[in-house]
Amino acid sequence: MVDEEYKKLLKQFHKLSDRHILIVETDMSSCDVQKVVALSDKIKKAGNELVGLMRKHYDQLMRTKRYRKLLKLYGTTEDKKKCKDFAVQLNEMQKQYNVTWNFCRTSMIPVGKKYGIDAVFALTKAEDVWRGMEKCLYDNGKILHFSKYGELPCMRAKQINRGIPISVKDNKLQFKLGKTFFGIQVNDKFQTDEVNAVLSYLAEPRIIDGKAIQTFVEGAYFIDTYRPCYATLVPKLIRGRYRVYLHLTMEGKAKPKYDRFGNLRHKYGNGIVGADIETQTVAYTSDTEIGLKNLSERGNSIQKSERLERLYYRAMDRSRRATNPQNYDKDGTIKKGRKSWDYSNHYKKLKTKHSERCRINAINRQLAINEDANHLRSLGDIFITEPKNAGKLMKRAKETTRNNKGKFNKKKRFGKSIKNRCPSGFQTTIEKKFKVSGGTYLEVPNHYRASQYDHTAGDYIKKKLSDRMYHLMDGTFVQRDWYSSFLLYCYDDKTKNINTSKCITKFEECYNKEKALIKWIKANKIKVLNSGIKIA
Repeated sequence: MVDEEYKKLLKQFHKLSDRHILIVETDMSSCDVQKVVALSDKIKKAGNELVGLMRKHYDQLMRTKRYRKLLKLYGTTEDKKKCKDFAVQLNEMQKQYNVTWNFCRTSMIPVGKKYGIDAVFALTKAEDVWRGMEKCLYDNGKILHFSKYGELPCMRAKQINRGIPISVKDNKLQFKLGKTFFGIQVNDKFQTDEVNAVLSYLAEPRIIDGKAIQTFVEGAYFIDTYRPCYATLVPKLIRGRYRVYLHLTMEGKAKPKYDRFGNLRHKYGNGIVGADIETQTVAYTSDTEIGLKNLSERGNSIQKSERLERLYYRAMDRSRRATNPQNYDKDGTIKKGRKSWDYSNHYKKLKTKHSERCRINAINRQLAINEDANHLRSLGDIFITEPKNAGKLMKRAKETTRNNKGKFNKKKRFGKSIKNRCPSGFQTTIEKKFKVSGGTYLEVPNHYRASQYDHTAGDYIKKKLSDRMYHLMDGTFVQRDWYSSFLLYCYDDKTKNINTSKCITKFEECYNKEKALIKWIKANKIKVLNSGIKIA
């Protein structure tokens, strides 16, 4: 009975505890790397076959008038009892048309055997496919997509003793895939600390689990056990060469990082940070510092890299049009229907260069986002911003309008800016950073409208989107994004509104910092996108 209770508590602890991932490169030989790439390609093909099957059943379900009508009624009905009845009917129809997790899982079994894939990897791929299907059924997903040619999915084994089991040999972590044994390359102090923590757990798992359960029962406190949960192999094509990385999911929070002098790399601050996150920039106000900078920018070369990425893509388009004239109409648009495409060697070289440039830009983007998130966390522990709206801004305009000259206005909006600057990804990273590190992340309600309020007038004054620099009612000349961040900094969580007394007491101090910041931006000739700050 005691043993059963111990297992029950341990299972509950595993379910509620934190998780983090250690990413390290494997020490596989080139021959073993090619085997992993071949296995990944098989998993991709099996996944595409399952996607085709699930799409077929989903399309048949969506073609029925009854299901579409039930969906509409479920979305518009406010009565909870009626909603439950509609939900039951929707679930019954999903079972009738085989759009269920059980059908997805069982359908993957013969497909996995056909391609010779381990059952654990096949089940994981089925879970990924079903996750996409759930977005179509219950979220804003429209269609289940196939994996493209050349894409290599990861190989994830959700159980540490199956698929990619872990063991210890000569006080080092060792992994196994099929008949291949391999280790990992530990390059820095952080990775060394993480690996040593895993080795300590594997040396005496029963004792550490016992301590974890004891602290969990007595004080509802979760200690970091660093139990290896499962491993994932991720093949990547880097500079024309395949490399395989291991993502080891572990129990607990990540170890702190230190610099070469032994000091903490990331320090956590106290206080309020108000931030206005635009499509290309972020403006923030805190107790100690204010700022206005471009998003996802790490050095001055990022804009050149983004331009080079576009130039490669345009060159690819010209080459594709030259070798496939039969697939285009006279006005340059692509013909409808099924087509066959021929690609020249010049096109293939351009595509390789474009893919490599996209990879480099994506990594730099993510590194810049992490650096900015760590800096904002060092300024305070309460982060206040507006709700995410990048997805809405990315959509094309529906209505066709004309300008003063009689020409049609463009329907495209902020797609390219959002792709290059990732405002939503930045906001998600900030949210995780503050919550994981013990801080608070707040989003103001929609009626807050920080960009329209004027604290000197005590009222909302509508402004054009093009007014980046404007005068307040008392004549003060402010930068719009920074002023929005200042009003977010003055948010009152109790009343869910603007704290006008804080605005009056703090404005002069923050405004002087803002003038100094703009002066510094102009002196250093820093181009802040869509800020209205003109550089001579």
